[in-house]
Amino acid sequence: MFGTAGTVVTGVLIAGALAAPSANASAGTAQSVPGGAAEAKGVKIAAERAAKAGVKWQDCPADWALEKPIQCGWVTVPLDYAKPDGRKIKIAVDRARATGTKAQRQGSLIYNPGGPGGSGMRFPKRVTTKNPLWTKTAEAYDFVGFDPRGVGHSTPISCVDPQDFVKAPKLDPVPDSEADKSVQRKLARQYADGCKKRSGWMLPHMTTPNTARDIDVIRAALGDKKLNYLGVSYGTYIGGVYATLFPTHVRRLIVDSVVNPSKEKIWYQANLDQDVAFEMRWNDWKKWLAKNDAAYHIGNTPAKVQKQWEKLRATAKKKPIGGVVGPAELLGFFQSAPYYDSAWTTVAEAWSAYLAGDEKPLIEAAAPDMTDLAGNIASENSNAVYTAVECADAKWPTSWKKWDRDNTELHKKYPFLTWSNAWMNLPCATWGAKQHTPLEVKAGKNIKPILIVQATRDAATPYEGAVELHKRIKGSRLITEKNAGSHGVTGLVNPCINDRVDAYLLKGKVDSKDVTCAPHATPKPATK
Repeated sequence: MFGTAGTVVTGVLIAGALAAPSANASAGTAQSVPGGAAEAKGVKIAAERAAKAGVKWQDCPADWALEKPIQCGWVTVPLDYAKPDGRKIKIAVDRARATGTKAQRQGSLIYNPGGPGGSGMRFPKRVTTKNPLWTKTAEAYDFVGFDPRGVGHSTPISCVDPQDFVKAPKLDPVPDSEADKSVQRKLARQYADGCKKRSGWMLPHMTTPNTARDIDVIRAALGDKKLNYLGVSYGTYIGGVYATLFPTHVRRLIVDSVVNPSKEKIWYQANLDQDVAFEMRWNDWKKWLAKNDAAYHIGNTPAKVQKQWEKLRATAKKKPIGGVVGPAELLGFFQSAPYYDSAWTTVAEAWSAYLAGDEKPLIEAAAPDMTDLAGNIASENSNAVYTAVECADAKWPTSWKKWDRDNTELHKKYPFLTWSNAWMNLPCATWGAKQHTPLEVKAGKNIKPILIVQATRDAATPYEGAVELHKRIKGSRLITEKNAGSHGVTGLVNPCINDRVDAYLLKGKVDSKDVTCAPHATPKPATK
């Protein structure tokens, strides 16, 4: 359940490895790359073609909700990089031009918000809305967003009918019996079958290395010799894979809230690790609620807050609130609080209103809007890509006994998210397309310094992931936000971090050693 920066994923992240040169021959390093030499050669051909073609920028389609001066375009990439002359797909891109002088301009800054399944197309709005954290960087860079392969406008994939996907109430993710587990297992198999039926031709190619290759082709189409990149959440894994495949193409690369890139973690173990971290951050939020009991009246100790949560769950299970909000829908809304500090007051206010007798805010926040057809299509598509990428990137356990044992044990200590996360990922146990071997993420001395930013109490991407990537990328610098846990740190106000991000992007400057920053300000209850 890897969320994207600024959104919440409800519920809850190639070909056989051969010894071959890195995708960029000039890197001079040989290592196992997914698909080997054929894909390395294919991406080079695709990038050369893209450099010649460029991007035909134009006003964005009206229904994309990207107003001028943001421009949109397309970059053509191979479906399979081992066959660069075979079937092609189109990747949607957009940009806001750098606001500074010609002399200030340093190229494009490409962004990925995470997922898998997140769209980066809103990134240029940071320029057009004059986001104060990004005004200096916007003088130097065109801000470029894109929909990764399979996402949004980029040859989107689908697994089920979108209206069926969002309808509520869903089953309680916490099973009461073996019969409950059997029903969930059947639903997971049906979902995997639906993916194969609706999008089977894309599934073997929905890998992180292919997205990294797509980024290199986008870089070439933009006319940039080297890549400037900001990746958040799952976008950090894309960044690590890019740095491994194209070390000499990196100019500036920031990864924020880091997925553990260890092959042993991708992806089954990474999701189990999340369950532990979510419980920690859920506990942090309960302490905050208890401290602010005068504002919310939910409980003046974390234990009392937990009791209220269990009571709310039980009530919704017995009779869904408003007929639509059961335990699964509650969790879809409430998990945004462990994800993002910015959701602390939002969730607290809806919960507080419910306890005071007003169900409406909770229902509006947690229930699907069946009239929002475009939003529901986007939600279903995002979940399809999430599943497709995580299932394709790695081989998953096929033994139900293993899934059952691991999640039953975890649930005893970490009940907040464990079973919800398990069911979300279970389609990978019966996946109907090729599952690959994860890339060994690492880069040596021939890479420019990259910047790693991470909060110690992050729920979606536990802190150990940043430490692991730091070890694997020579010369990288780690900025740690201590005693903080919001997901997506570079978007928050913390001058200790913001100033260093600016210095890195504008001057290529990193500190001589790793840095620890104090936490950003904790949210305060709104005064009435």
